[in-house]
Amino acid sequence: MEGARGCDALSARLTACGMRRAGCSSWIPVHPGGHVGQLAPAAAMIGPTFAAVLAAAAGGDEDAFGMLWYDLQPRLLRYFRVVAPGAAEDLASETWLRIIRAIGRFQGNEPAFHAWVFAIARHQVLDWRRRAARKPTQDLPVSGLAEPLAPDDPAADAVEGASTRAAIALIATLPADQAEAIALRVVAGLEVNRVAELMGKRPGTVRVLTHRGLRRLAARLSADSDVHARRVV
Repeated sequence: MEGARGCDALSARLTACGMRRAGCSSWIPVHPGGHVGQLAPAAAMIGPTFAAVLAAAAGGDEDAFGMLWYDLQPRLLRYFRVVAPGAAEDLASETWLRIIRAIGRFQGNEPAFHAWVFAIARHQVLDWRRRAARKPTQDLPVSGLAEPLAPDDPAADAVEGASTRAAIALIATLPADQAEAIALRVVAGLEVNRVAELMGKRPGTVRVLTHRGLRRLAARLSADSDVHARRVV
């Protein structure tokens, strides 16, 4: 029971790290006593105006396309930081180029658009891995996330940036399937069925991968808390 509550709490905190663009200020604690902000629902996105924004973006309206970028770019970067450390910004750029070329052919609602974008992103990751496999191995640096855009509170954003980097780095240490399931399901906010389709797995398998990954993260955070507490004492 304790483990389940720990997973639920951790899932909520990770969801919060992906939802700042939805209008809430949220942080992932790095150590005991860290700040956890209010949570926003995973469905909080552009909303009722999405169809008009999409049509305008497809027609070449830069402001409309900027709205889509502003909504999705932070989630894309966090996803790439988990599944392809060291190549996140390059992969995000390649993903947006493909989105620009194909956006006029997309048809669907906002959740479907998010799933479509992350399908493109995942294909970019697979291509990147194939290219990397053909090259001599080298150590890739794990750098921090891009700075959030137009911060309302510079001090708060500084705290959020550090804690989010810690959360993403921790997710990236999980087994690959668990890390990607959490990145797509919790950080990107996609529905289980969408994640299952992207990963080529059954919805039940995605739920199991996500739960096991969250349990591992919760156990590691608990261990870190114990170490911190002993140091304080």
